[in-house]
Amino acid sequence: MPPVVPPFLIGLVAASLVKRLGKPLVRGLVKTTVSIGIEAKRAVTEAGEGIHDLAAEATAEALAAQMSHGAEPATAAAGAPQGASRTKPAGKARSTASAPAKAR
Repeated sequence: MPPVVPPFLIGLVAASLVKRLGKPLVRGLVKTTVSIGIEAKRAVTEAGEGIHDLAAEATAEALAAQMSHGAEPATAAAGAPQGASRTKPAGKARSTASAPAKAR
């Protein structure tokens, strides 16, 4: 009759092999995932900048076309008073939800 090997001994040997082989594999997988995330974030940022540039160029061209045809800018044509700005009213309080709490 062949000698019987207890299952826990097989588990101990298998665990040490998995640790030695799996640790570098998992480390490489994490590094690759993080680098892909960083590259994706960089690509999204560049695409956003490109869209902002296109929007600024289109706005400038539209304003130039309006001014060359003698039309008033869109804010004045819509009934806004001359010199009106797009800022918040002076009496409106700003939100303090993100302000740090004061030490007591």
